[in-house]
Amino acid sequence: MLSEAGSGLAAAPAAVAGGEMRRRPAWSRRLLPVIEGLALVVALAVPFVLGERTDLVTLATNVLILSLLAISFDLCWGLSGIMSFGQALFFGVAGYAIALVGRDLEFSQLWATLPLAMLVGFVLSGLFAAFLLLGRKPPSSIFVALGTLTGSYAAERLVSGWQYVGAGNGLSSVKLLQFGSYEFLEGIEFYFLALGLLVLVYAGARFLKGSQLGLVLAGMRQNEERLAFFGYRVQLFKALVFSLAGMVAGLGGALYSYHQGFIGPGNMGPGLSTTAVIYCLFGGSGTLIGPILGTATVEVLSYVLSDIDAIKRVWPVILGLVLLVVVMFQPKGILGLLVSDRERIGSYGRRRERRGGR
Repeated sequence: MLSEAGSGLAAAPAAVAGGEMRRRPAWSRRLLPVIEGLALVVALAVPFVLGERTDLVTLATNVLILSLLAISFDLCWGLSGIMSFGQALFFGVAGYAIALVGRDLEFSQLWATLPLAMLVGFVLSGLFAAFLLLGRKPPSSIFVALGTLTGSYAAERLVSGWQYVGAGNGLSSVKLLQFGSYEFLEGIEFYFLALGLLVLVYAGARFLKGSQLGLVLAGMRQNEERLAFFGYRVQLFKALVFSLAGMVAGLGGALYSYHQGFIGPGNMGPGLSTTAVIYCLFGGSGTLIGPILGTATVEVLSYVLSDIDAIKRVWPVILGLVLLVVVMFQPKGILGLLVSDRERIGSYGRRRERRGGR
């Protein structure tokens, strides 16, 4: 039944992209793997190219960590059609959790604290999913968006006045991440740790997108009512992917806390949640690699513009205008300029061989 449903679910994306596929040359139909390979090569070379520029290595590490947050949003919106404005909530709560474990228990071993952060993100997002997605009636996108936004805002206000977690000052001097007796210091070591974890998460998300579950997620995104007609419990699948996205965000929050040596209320508020949305939309939602490219572009532009004396006071406005122009005139993101709709959305079902070169 799933394969039959897959053929039907693939009809919409195929119909949308059919004309474009005929217009594009054959070499352009499989660009995503090329882009992914180039991105990995660049990421591996970055710390060696930067050399002694520790500030730029720190920036590159932040890009990798924030890319986990961007991927978590893409799993919700780009792959499943769930509009979440609260991904920073799971990011920040997990960061606070491992910071408190380090402060109160004097424990920061990688093999335990990173899985703990992932568990915190998974459980917390699962609770939100149970409340927002598993009601008697299918929730609207606005209800889910406002529900996650409200949760993020409420959590930010709560920790801002809670002295046990540092209140508005946050938690600083977070214990260094350890593996046995080895400590991961800020620099190349932490960069490659973040890169390795990002590659693992990306590979898992890529596998998920191409699996039978990914087929169901594509159906939810394109036509939720039709998928429900086939007998799938759509809300359960939404709750599952929402929880997995929270787990990814939790991992990012733990790495951020260890790398920065600090976690504060702003790391779980609507501001960072909205930034994750911008990363994804700017790079290209639904592609997984797009949010990573969007994160890198936005963070590098922010760094460059904020360092120019002539525009130090107005650089956020300039950056905002650039992002607004891209979202308005290129809603598919920067990858939409290169990648076809079929490759961006995904191809499902059985492939039919063309006869006679057609």
